[in-house]
Amino acid sequence: MANSIAGEALYQWKQWAIQRAQSNDVDVYEVEWLLQGLTPLTHLSIRLDSYREQSNVWCELSLAQLTEKWQQRVINRVPVQYIAGKTPWRNFSITVSPDVLIPRPETELMIDIAEGLITQSPIADQCDSGDWADLGTGSGAIALGLAYCFPKATIHAIDISPSTLDIAKRNARQNHLAHRIIFYQGSWLSPLQAHIKGKLTGIVSNPPYIPSNVIATLQPEVTNHEPHLALDGGSDGLDCIKHLIEISHHYLNSGGIWLTELMAGQAETVEDLLKQHDSYTHINIHPDLSGIDRFVSARKAL
Repeated sequence: MANSIAGEALYQWKQWAIQRAQSNDVDVYEVEWLLQGLTPLTHLSIRLDSYREQSNVWCELSLAQLTEKWQQRVINRVPVQYIAGKTPWRNFSITVSPDVLIPRPETELMIDIAEGLITQSPIADQCDSGDWADLGTGSGAIALGLAYCFPKATIHAIDISPSTLDIAKRNARQNHLAHRIIFYQGSWLSPLQAHIKGKLTGIVSNPPYIPSNVIATLQPEVTNHEPHLALDGGSDGLDCIKHLIEISHHYLNSGGIWLTELMAGQAETVEDLLKQHDSYTHINIHPDLSGIDRFVSARKAL
């Protein structure tokens, strides 16, 4: 339901929210980010408080709801993206809830890396218009990015959680890409076994990669609120990635692209695992914008 809030009242709420953020070690920028997500106000308008004289400002939440939600943020450390119910990612607005991992800015680079890998591929034309799989699609962000950048391709998005898939499908509809993405409920590549095994031109995944004993040491926003199913990668964090290395070559075309995200310190191990497997070639490590080795790519051997 849309709510109308007086500009002065919204200004006073913003000052209170900033004070609460400062007192609880929360980035005050999140106050502006939340208001920008829930109202039509621009970043500049919020920063300069130019809305203060407006008699009414449209907002997705009432002032009382805003106050309750911000208390959840500063006291219970609920991520601001869950409070807003959405987050920007590349050129999309992505709906999120505690059923899905919040898509991170660094993951946006996977789409750029995939585009670059295509230009270097001996089957570039086939990659541009073939079948891609997004494994563990979560919110569907990667599938959306692939569908947008490869308009001739068909994207197969897979997740084991039905509730997660509901959100991914919603994001595809909201971003007008539902006709480009086929969704499957199941474990990794198994839903594709009957009809597309050996035909994929690309496999992209942001799988669980956090070691089990590390999860409790993460920020409370992550540990207490994001789904552990999307975080826990087993004792060394590599259970899912090892599984994908073992099975992906059965589903890829010769020359097909394999690309995964991982955490700092895992890239060389994953590179070695791929090198030990005769099915992969052109193995490369890719850094994120902070210079951290965040992604590993390979091709299925010709």
